[in-house]
Amino acid sequence: MSKPPASAPNPSAALTRRTVVAGAALGAGYAATAAALPRIRSTRALPPGFLWGTAISAHQSEGNNTNSDAWLMENLKPTIFKERSGDACDSYHRYAEDIAIAAGLGFNCYRLGIEWARIEPNQGHFSNAELDHYARVLETCRTHGLKPIVTFNHFTTPLWFAMRGGFEVTDAPDLFARYCGTAAAHLGGLMHAATTFNEANIGLLVNVMPQLAAAMPIARASLAVASKATDSPKFSRLAYADPAIAQPILLEAHRGGYAAIKAARPSLPVGLTLTTQDIQSIGAPEFADTYRGRLYGGWTEVARSYADFVGVQTYTRILVGPNGAVAPPAGAELTKAGYEFYPQALANTIRWAHATIRKPIYVTENGIATDDDTRRIAYIDQALTGLRDCIDEGIAVHSYLYWSLLDNFEWGSGFGVHFGLAAVDRTTFRRTLKPSARHLGAIARANRI
Repeated sequence: MSKPPASAPNPSAALTRRTVVAGAALGAGYAATAAALPRIRSTRALPPGFLWGTAISAHQSEGNNTNSDAWLMENLKPTIFKERSGDACDSYHRYAEDIAIAAGLGFNCYRLGIEWARIEPNQGHFSNAELDHYARVLETCRTHGLKPIVTFNHFTTPLWFAMRGGFEVTDAPDLFARYCGTAAAHLGGLMHAATTFNEANIGLLVNVMPQLAAAMPIARASLAVASKATDSPKFSRLAYADPAIAQPILLEAHRGGYAAIKAARPSLPVGLTLTTQDIQSIGAPEFADTYRGRLYGGWTEVARSYADFVGVQTYTRILVGPNGAVAPPAGAELTKAGYEFYPQALANTIRWAHATIRKPIYVTENGIATDDDTRRIAYIDQALTGLRDCIDEGIAVHSYLYWSLLDNFEWGSGFGVHFGLAAVDRTTFRRTLKPSARHLGAIARANRI
């Protein structure tokens, strides 16, 4: 599983000398830095092979994803985006540096996305050059000892796909499955694991988070402008699609994508990641049950049958009462993203996923938006304490992947909301490690919490 089979293509032959030499030099530099990382107090060892790392998406880090639905909507008015993604972190060209940073910190896993809009720029026409590019990215991960977990879709789609109605059109699952099968045939031998969608239930999160519901009118207005600008009868984006129409189609798209990846690479673990915020009742327990139903829809049932593992992606808790979501308690600490500082949420969602889905659990995202790195360290420590408790309870948790390696483009919030372990200069793209990076790296090296 961690080594490409002999029949896999050999993307390493396409690696340039410059990429290999640059990556090796960067890895040596960051490894030297990591050697001086602070020692942490040893507590209890995690299972051998536990995966430590970070998560990152293509559109948010690569830059200049000009053939995508998001790029178009960033450049229209009205828009839900505070600013344009532009060059983002220029990770399309600087991936070797990012991978070297992750390896130098002591991580053994790297979750990243491949960009459908680059791989299939026109319907039915696949770019071998872009597939080879992602093969070089994955090979660089392998060279640095990082096991790649690859997301096939992280919210963005090709412009042509959005123009024909996105995941609100009945043949969308067939098109998504074709893309998954093509990408898996070319790249699957280099992957450690894969997921079809990032937060497959993102369109349902609006049902439980008032701030997302408040943004929907401008999102719909932006979609209407995009439809007019592209002369398309219905322009659709995954996160803003009508859930009543899109959710059944997305469920079928996941099933088709799962089958297509498995057909190309039968031994590759293929999972499903969900947005798994910790829903808690203020009052009767059934309040939380109702809102969990709204958040997960049919995804828990699909995960039981069409996923080898479930990816838990948790950031906070959501308090609900008889009339819906309520504000955090008076005086509660809020993150820069506007929601409650509540790292205990991770343990609660792990337990929920274990009890509900009964599949191996990977923490594929967990993190905090803050400009105070001491609070990031505190958040990580408290979240990891809860994760360790879950493992002690006998729950099969296989990873902790922090969001994100870099301060990247955070969708509607732009570049002003910082989740990263490394800051990125918006002009020079220089990466600067934060103390939290060294802190989490030291924990990963020790494999103890």
